[in-house]
Amino acid sequence: MPGVMLPTIPEADVASKNTAKACFVTVGTKVFDVTTFLEDHPGGGDLILEYGGKDVKEIMDDEASHYHSESAWEMLDEYHIGFVANEPVMKTVAHSENPSGIVPLPPTKAGKEELERDGVDVPGETRPIYASTGMSCAEDLNKETDLSGDYKTYKFLNLNEPLLKQVWFGGFTKEFYLEQVHRPRHYKGGASAPLFGNFLEPLTKTPWWVVPTVWLPPVAYGTYVASQGLNALSLPAYWVVGLCIWTLVEYGLHRFLFHIDHYLPDNRVGLTLHFLLHGIHHYLPMDRLRLVMPPTLFIVLATPFWYLAQAVFAYNWYAATAVFCGGIFGYICYDLTHYFLHHKSLPAYWRDLKKYHLQHHFADYENGFGVTSRFWDRVFNTELPPPRSSRPLEETNDYGSILRASGQAFSNGYQIMAGWNFYDFVFFLSFFLGAPESEAPAPPPNIPGGRSGIPGIPGIPPWPCISAIISLR
Repeated sequence: MPGVMLPTIPEADVASKNTAKACFVTVGTKVFDVTTFLEDHPGGGDLILEYGGKDVKEIMDDEASHYHSESAWEMLDEYHIGFVANEPVMKTVAHSENPSGIVPLPPTKAGKEELERDGVDVPGETRPIYASTGMSCAEDLNKETDLSGDYKTYKFLNLNEPLLKQVWFGGFTKEFYLEQVHRPRHYKGGASAPLFGNFLEPLTKTPWWVVPTVWLPPVAYGTYVASQGLNALSLPAYWVVGLCIWTLVEYGLHRFLFHIDHYLPDNRVGLTLHFLLHGIHHYLPMDRLRLVMPPTLFIVLATPFWYLAQAVFAYNWYAATAVFCGGIFGYICYDLTHYFLHHKSLPAYWRDLKKYHLQHHFADYENGFGVTSRFWDRVFNTELPPPRSSRPLEETNDYGSILRASGQAFSNGYQIMAGWNFYDFVFFLSFFLGAPESEAPAPPPNIPGGRSGIPGIPGIPPWPCISAIISLR
């Protein structure tokens, strides 16, 4: 389950894993499942089996027996599955005044110091490692992946080859695909791994500046058209309503479309579409050119909302256009925020938002769907708790439950509103703003955006067409 730390495995269970079917080794308190590595070991699998269920630190450090390079130690980390509370650890626990700082492993900083005073080797960090991602913190998202080693270990995607073809022909089960696609990789300093590997490759890459360049002119034009039928009070009121509606759309798309994970059909069509839509972003979250939405994909997603706005605000076409423009402006803010959260140093409010969003990547992808605001995460009880320290899992879960309960209902208004930002208050107040009804005439049939659509092409909404023309330029 996402957000769950790597387990502490009983010492007896580790010792029993000493066969070719299941082989564990340990280094201090870390446990590694090297079963799939037995056949690939340069010295042969039998050598590893001699140490199955045992600590291998001494033999790996013995240069006379077999020299192990730094890359060999890094490769071993790929097989890390948990921790073991061995006898020396349990002796320290027995006389400790704060045993919960030691077990479950990894220990807290104070617990690690206590173990070290007793001469117990506790390698590595004291930060928790999340089972679903294999990561501890946001910094891990920038650690470059050993491309060949990763493919040999996980048998998923070779980052040196076009990815889409591998997803389509890989024959992956849904369970295996979802497990792997949510374990982030980092490709050569954040560059883009090949997706198609042919002339279509440039179409998959979108620099952040394309979003405002392509979409701000249509928003300005649409707002101008709407102003022809709305008065000075109605226009901004409807526009702000559209902006606020976007915040809910943002949350809904991220949670129910981009993370449709468990409802995906277990076939290559469903997995490939998921990978193209959002899976590749979780697989390579620091890819600078695949963070914002390509204009063509946005046109596909935005078109239904154009028709929805026209249906909901059917009493006034100009009002529907103003609402839609406000919503599109919200999207622009969302995509730019998303990019900057991944790649820029930001002021205080956005620094907190950055930590929150990156936690969605390295810790728990089934919660934390808000990007520009946590508001809807609080409302729908999907807010992420603060990143976990190395405390007992039960204690941490209790704390997380308390935090999430605070956003479960509006009855405790103070706790919710204390964390609101400017946009949250705008959203709240917009429900109480009454937009004066306008006696606007029906839109002329011969202007772009009239009820008849683009002149000469009835039934086609103007927004995608205008956007497509601008994007082609």
